[in-house]
Amino acid sequence: MADRTVAELRQKIAQAREVIAHLMDKAAFNGAEAHRALDYFGGDEFDGNFLPWPHHGDEGLRPEELNAANDD
Repeated sequence: MADRTVAELRQKIAQAREVIAHLMDKAAFNGAEAHRALDYFGGDEFDGNFLPWPHHGDEGLRPEELNAANDD
């Protein structure tokens, strides 16, 4: 069962990557954060700090400590 679950999760991530690429195309959005998302979901590594906003418990972070690459 565990192997099946891992395989299904990999397929789901691949689907998520396709959805992101499709939405980027439809919105004519080709920014760095969109490509960062595609790269992340196309790889096998997990990054607990992937999300560009603070998590509950991160309330004490200063703006320069946050991932604000999408703030133009």
